[in-house]
Amino acid sequence: MSAPLAIDVHNLVKRFGDKVAVNGVDIQMPYGQVWGFLGPNGSGKTTTIRMICGLLNTTEGEGTCLGYDIAKESREIKIRTGYMTQRFSFWGDLTIRENLEFVARLYQLPKMKAKVDETLENLGLGHRQHQVADALSGGWKQRLALAAVTMHKPELLLLDEPTAGVDPQARRDFWDEIHHLSTNGMTVLVSTHYMDEAERCDKIAYLSNGEMVTKGTVADIIDRSGLVTFTAEGDGIRELAVLLKKSSGVEHVAYFGSALHVSGMNREHLEAALQTSALDGVSWKEVRPSLEDSFIALMNSSGEDTRMHQ
Repeated sequence: MSAPLAIDVHNLVKRFGDKVAVNGVDIQMPYGQVWGFLGPNGSGKTTTIRMICGLLNTTEGEGTCLGYDIAKESREIKIRTGYMTQRFSFWGDLTIRENLEFVARLYQLPKMKAKVDETLENLGLGHRQHQVADALSGGWKQRLALAAVTMHKPELLLLDEPTAGVDPQARRDFWDEIHHLSTNGMTVLVSTHYMDEAERCDKIAYLSNGEMVTKGTVADIIDRSGLVTFTAEGDGIRELAVLLKKSSGVEHVAYFGSALHVSGMNREHLEAALQTSALDGVSWKEVRPSLEDSFIALMNSSGEDTRMHQ
C-alpha cells in the first residue's frame, strides 16, 4: 500500500482570460517531506501553490490537499496550512508581539498569551518582541512571517520564495528552522531560485511556461538532464568563455569561483569545441553537472513561452 499523500493534484489548469498561467500540472507529495518548487519568474509556481491551498479556484483539474478536496473543502485546507507569501504581508505599524497576537486571535487559538510567548521563544524573537515590524531587517521580517504562519501548528507549510532579499546567514538560519519543523512532522513545499536551497530538499519539482518539466531528487534531475560538463582552470578562462559561447555544441558556459563550467548535450560536439578553443595554460577536467547546470539546460530546452497564444 502506498504512503498517504499530503498533496495529490492532477491536471491543474488555470486561465486568466486568454493567458494560460498553469497548464496540466500533477503533484503527488508524501507527508513529512520538504520539496523545492523551481522555475523561472512567471512559470506558474505561485498560481499552482494558491490552487493547492484553496486560495484560487482551478479552471480545470482536481485533487486533494491534506486529504481534503481542493475545490469543495478549501476552508478545511486553509485552517491546516501555513502560507508565507513572497512579500512581507503582516502589519508594519504593529510590534512583533502585536502581530502574533492578532494572528492568534484570527485562528482563535486557546491560551493565546502562552502560545505567543512559546512562538517568540521558538523563533528567537523574544528580545525583539516590542519592535515595530517596519523597523526590522529583511531577515527578521522573514522570521516574524515564519512565526506567524506556523503558530497554529499547520500540517502543511507553503513558502513562496521566502528568502528573497535576505543575507546568507539569515537564509541558513531559516532553512535550519524549516528542517526542524519537518523533523517534527510538518510537510513543506517551498519555491526558490537558489540552487543551494533546492539541494536541501528531499525532491524538486521544476515548472516552466506553466507546465511541469521534471520532478525527482537532485541526483535524478541531474542524471536525466543528459548534460556533459567540463571544468576549466588556469589563466585566460575569461577569453575562453567568450570563444566557447560562440561555439557549436556548447549550450552553457558559467563561472564557478575561479573555474569555468562548460556544458552540452552532445559529448562529441562539446569535446570538439573544447579542442578548437584550446588555450595554453588551461586545464580541462570532466565533472558531474551541477544542479545549476541542469536548471539552465531545462530553461533552454523549454523554449519560448507561448501561453498567451494558446
